[in-house]
Amino acid sequence: MLLAAGFGAVAALGQAPVGLWPATVVALALVFGLFRHSRNWKHAARLGWAVGTGYFMLALSWIVEPFLVDVARHGWMAPFALIGLSAGLALLWAAGFAIARATGTAVGGWIVALTLAETARTYILTGFPWAQPGHVWIDTPMLHWASYGGSLLLTALLFVAASALWFLIEGKRGLGVAGLAGIILAYGAGNALTPDNIAGPDAPIVRVIQPNAAQHEKWDPDKVQIFFDRQIAFTRESDGTTRPDLVVWPETAIPVLLNNAGSTLDAIADAAQGVPVVLGAQRYEGVRFYNAMAVLDGQGELAAVYDKSHLVPFGEYVPFGDFLTQFGISGMAAREGNGYSSGPGMQVLQIEGLGGALALICYEGVFPQDVNAAPVRPDFLMLITNDAWFGQISGPYQHLAQARLRSVEQGLPMIRAANTGVSAMIDAAGRVTASLPLGVAGWQDAALPPPLPITVYARLGDGPLIITLLAIWALSKRLERRRGE
Repeated sequence: MLLAAGFGAVAALGQAPVGLWPATVVALALVFGLFRHSRNWKHAARLGWAVGTGYFMLALSWIVEPFLVDVARHGWMAPFALIGLSAGLALLWAAGFAIARATGTAVGGWIVALTLAETARTYILTGFPWAQPGHVWIDTPMLHWASYGGSLLLTALLFVAASALWFLIEGKRGLGVAGLAGIILAYGAGNALTPDNIAGPDAPIVRVIQPNAAQHEKWDPDKVQIFFDRQIAFTRESDGTTRPDLVVWPETAIPVLLNNAGSTLDAIADAAQGVPVVLGAQRYEGVRFYNAMAVLDGQGELAAVYDKSHLVPFGEYVPFGDFLTQFGISGMAAREGNGYSSGPGMQVLQIEGLGGALALICYEGVFPQDVNAAPVRPDFLMLITNDAWFGQISGPYQHLAQARLRSVEQGLPMIRAANTGVSAMIDAAGRVTASLPLGVAGWQDAALPPPLPITVYARLGDGPLIITLLAIWALSKRLERRRGE
């Protein structure tokens, strides 16, 4: 069990910012070897749980950061959150190992069962697909294949590579060579097929604003005006010749509720000098509070508002919150009321001169199904976030990596404005074309790259991959019976 947990932790080294994806392949190959030698489905389940716990403990170690913002109030929960979340998510891996072992030790069963476990993690209980194993491919040409099968295809390909490597170790050269040859071919083809996506000379220029307000200072009455004035100054700055076509502020960027922000919005519009501005704000309707994205047009009028629809459990709201608030339990991120309410769903906002933008606030950029739920195909993705909650080590970089993945899945560029970074312009092939580093205050003008043709994944989602995986599982079982493996 300790060995399995250790292999799981090593497998997590492929995630950002470390990016050692070969370590992930080797570690998972050894995990597959343990699975092949498991005695029965119960033994396999215990191994799967240990592997998953080790993996998630390292990959999601940033989860303690939000609890350290207010140490006196929430710090005691940090270790319980990390251990509980890791052990809980690992139950899905335990189920995958158990099902695969109960039906034999065929490689197809292991690959399919674990990929389906990650599918379940994406969807059940509102989903939490952060740090999927396939995310280790994001900095490689394998990222291209997400446009066909999304992040789950990358995960399946990773398990193929790991199992093929184990077969070589085990001496089954035919299976090992065939599997690794397929991965090498996919890697090379991904490099060759990744499209150029260069913004033309007439591309709109977008300015992203990064105020770098540390979370423990963000709402400090002595600091609030400093951060707001910083964003105003960054919005106003000019080289004297050109102005951007759009200015984007990060999540919860203004220090007042949108309902009462008349003079605040006037100051922003004055600084923007006729340029539309997108900004994060909080607002209310009746007794409900919302985490919102607001659009100011070139005349400084409020043109559109999007309310975040996929909220962070226990961060922005508490399940059964109307009951639990009686005991003083509320979402950590909400500044007003007892937590946020969710909006009606995904929304495409029209930005003058740029086209339709799919609005995404922070956590929503983690979910491929949310992006696929856009009512119409947008011209680009626009994500505003406050990654100060995620600390300075791994969380912000993993969040950025997932933003790049969403762009590839959809074939759409993304504007990403983050409070503390990393703010970036991402093209439709997942490349960062301009960025502001983590922990730096500043602004960045960047040309908005064009969209690519609609991708297979954007049209079909995860369904075809799941059907294909089940067919492969059935075929592998048939081959296993014939070969007596």
